[in-house]
Parts: sequence; structure tokens; C-alpha cells
Amino acid sequence: MEFVTCEYVVERIDGDYAMLRRLDEPETEEKMVARALLPAEIAEGTKLLYEFMQYSILS
Repeated sequence: MEFVTCEYVVERIDGDYAMLRRLDEPETEEKMVARALLPAEIAEGTKLLYEFMQYSILS
């Protein structure tokens, strides 16, 4: 089983969803993610790490 690790930036927040853009593939379509799956402290411009099926804030 392969584990995926990606870095994202929060492009915008729209109600209960956040639109994320992959930092290593900026030309790809934004990914819509429910805010319930993301750290509560996110804001537009926050960088996130996705690994082991969880999002965490990159410092």
C-alpha cells in the first residue's frame, strides 16, 4: 500500500468548504475539502501537509 504525502495551500474558504491547491502541481484543479477535515485554525494562505489521510498545518 502506498501512502500519499502532499503539500497544499488554502486558496479560499467558502462556508463549510476550503479550496486547496497542490504546491507541487499548481496547474491542477483546486480540491474542495470539507472544513471539518481540516485544522480549525486555517485561513486563506495557510499551508497544509496531507499525510496518513490527515491534514496538518505546515509551519
